[in-house]
Amino acid sequence: MFTGLIQGIGKIKSLGNNLFAINIHQKNQAIICQDLAIGDSVAVDGICLTVEKIFDSGFIATASPETLQRTTLAKNIQKEKNVNLETSLRVGSKIGGHFVSGHVDGIGCLVESVNCQQSWEMIFTAPEELKNQWQTYVSPYIFSKASIAVNGISLTIADCDINGNWFKVAVIPHSYSETNLSQLQAGDWVNLESDILGKYVDRLISHRFGKQPIQEDITLDFLAQNGY
Repeated sequence: MFTGLIQGIGKIKSLGNNLFAINIHQKNQAIICQDLAIGDSVAVDGICLTVEKIFDSGFIATASPETLQRTTLAKNIQKEKNVNLETSLRVGSKIGGHFVSGHVDGIGCLVESVNCQQSWEMIFTAPEELKNQWQTYVSPYIFSKASIAVNGISLTIADCDINGNWFKVAVIPHSYSETNLSQLQAGDWVNLESDILGKYVDRLISHRFGKQPIQEDITLDFLAQNGY
């Protein structure tokens, strides 16, 4: 479990056979590597990966086929790129963002990034070839003021369309400069994870009403049968 508050930046490189090496930038090594251990979970651009081997400047992890299919890891797999890093949440730690599981729902695409006076306004939508994935796993949880993790960064949806086909976030200068959001160009892909609490609520409500249809006609007999 994570919070969406990025601790540093690293570079990810494919080693083949679904293995990836994550080299942590020198200025971030102390906070991320200070007690890193084999078996620990680290969010890499919002993807929960397990530390399998530790070296001086980082660690090695394996991505499952599902992870490669659902996330940006398989895109430009031979090219090194900067990734956001966050170690797992400790019991008793501050939760400054929101609960992030590291289980990515789908991939988004940057439409535009506009520099405003107090923030960067960034709009995301579905990549053309992944619209079905977006409609199934992402759009049901897009609504104004909802939390969303973009490349592992905890953000709040500032605006969106009624069908969840796109959304806008306002990114403060600190988050923009200290994460890889500042390196995104229009058309670049990002990992998206919607609010886990919203997904649980949706699942419970869908399960309940799927078995017990909503009572449309409230009668005296209905109230009596249900203890009123």
